[in-house]
Amino acid sequence: MTRILLIDDEKRMLDLLTLYLTPYQYECNQFQSGRDALTFLKKEEVDIVLLDIMMPEMDGWDTLKEIREFSSIPVIMLTARNDKDDIVRGLKGGADDYVAKPFNEEELIARMEAVMRRSRVIDPPTYSLRFKGLVLDTSSFHVQYNGEKISVTPKEFALLETFLLNQDKVFSREHLIMSLWEFDAETESRTIDSHIRNLRSKLRNSGFEVDKYLETIWGVGYRWNDQ
Repeated sequence: MTRILLIDDEKRMLDLLTLYLTPYQYECNQFQSGRDALTFLKKEEVDIVLLDIMMPEMDGWDTLKEIREFSSIPVIMLTARNDKDDIVRGLKGGADDYVAKPFNEEELIARMEAVMRRSRVIDPPTYSLRFKGLVLDTSSFHVQYNGEKISVTPKEFALLETFLLNQDKVFSREHLIMSLWEFDAETESRTIDSHIRNLRSKLRNSGFEVDKYLETIWGVGYRWNDQ
């Protein structure tokens, strides 16, 4: 069964999600506290996280931030708020998708399956990409620079893979959105900008001179310069 981590301070919502998901062969692990969920996630393997934003003590933003410090597990944010700034904030923070309450059961499951499909392809061809000390390994979904691991989200990994496989090719924001999200999902071009900014920051902090290679083509999109 697919293991899912449900984090919401409302027990009624946790029970409703479990009722929705159990018939689809999801093993649901319920937590009403972000802190308790983090403790569980550090010890147990799960396939995806559904995370509420509006929680007391430790909200969804802080919970997501801590998850991304040690895991690239797919995370979908669940909230009653449908503000586009919230959507961008969640995606910028490392979330893979965003669903507003009240949600349609079939849409939620379709989004979950799409996110997991992108992050965990069954029996994919595996290979390593190398570029000036940077190594991207598709068998382990790890990124390293000079032997030191760089923690990236599934979206950041996919972006870097796309650039390294297509050096010197210019990608529009729209092309990257369609390639990585597979559906519109109200995704805006600034969402791609946020993911690019996060990826640049992580590579830069590792010591890799990313600004020499990952170029912004103003008014168009992005290009990885191999020179």
